[in-house]
Formats: sequence, structure tokens, C-alpha cells
Amino acid sequence: MRKLITACAILMSLTFGAYAATMGDDGLHKAPWMRDTFKDLHEDLAEANAEGKRLMVIVEQRGCIYCKKMHEEVFPIEEIADYIEENFFVVQINMFGDVEVTDFDGETLPEKDMVKKWGALFTPSILFFPTEVGTDVSAGRAAAATMPGAFGRYTTFNMLNWVVEEGYNGDESFQKYHARKFAEQTD
Repeated sequence: MRKLITACAILMSLTFGAYAATMGDDGLHKAPWMRDTFKDLHEDLAEANAEGKRLMVIVEQRGCIYCKKMHEEVFPIEEIADYIEENFFVVQINMFGDVEVTDFDGETLPEKDMVKKWGALFTPSILFFPTEVGTDVSAGRAAAATMPGAFGRYTTFNMLNWVVEEGYNGDESFQKYHARKFAEQTD
């Protein structure tokens, strides 16, 4: 039995090795595509735009079983990890953390208070932002799309694509986009 477990662990590390998240000192998963920033959202947005990427803020918490699921089963999938790396500038926020975050509207609060201000109730919660955000709006209102909770491979991948394609500006809702794409992906 021990040999089987070891073999499975080796296979998983070979499969997901380059994409696997590690556990940070704060108890949150740290994926290779996450950025360590000063958590000033206007600066992060400007840096994302300079790199030709979209700003994505992921709210997580220590011990979150759904965050663990995303980091162990969804984010390490090569297609998803590569797509995030190529298209997103990702900033992690700790739902109960004390690191200061500066919102688009200029207000600076500890992570835990900023998350309350934004109305994020679940982890993981992922906020996706347009390329331009004014100085008079908070991130909770500025988000072009929000992904509240853990989702599977296809929903996650399709949400990432829908955001990059700016589907939120079009006539096709994410639900219709996802149904169409899912049918193509599973044929």
C-alpha cells in the first residue's frame, strides 16, 4: 500500500510539478503565477496592463477546502496554469489577513476589512477587472466578473477565456458562453 501511495505521489508531482502550489507561511496556497505586490490595486492594474494581462484578485483563507481543491485539482492543469500565466496578473488577498490593501477608490484597509467592503463572502472568490478602472469606485463594484467559489476544470477555463475575450461587454452571458464552449470541449 505504501508503494502505491508513493507511486501516486510521484506521478502527481511529474504531472503537476511545474504548476503545483506550495503552502505559504500565512497558510495560503502560493501558485507560481501569483504576484507579490504592495496590494495597491491601481498600481497592480497598471502593471497588468503594461504586461498585456488582465488583473485578477483571488480572495482565499487558511484551511479553505475549496481553495485547496482549486489549487490541487484545477489550477495545476497545464492548460489552465499556462493560460493564467500568459493572460493574468494575479494578486492574492487573505480573507482574514492584516496586510494593507489600497482600493481603486484610494481607501487603504487591512485585507480582512477590504474583503468585507467588497462583499466577498466565500473563498475562493476571484475578481476580474477591466483594463480601466476609475478612482471613484471600489474593486467590489469595478469587477467586470466575479467567480465566487470553487469550480471545475471547464467552468474555470471558460471563465478565464470569457474574461480575456471581454465577453462581459457582449450579448452572450457567461452561462451561455460556457454551455457552448463546454459542448465543444467534451465532444
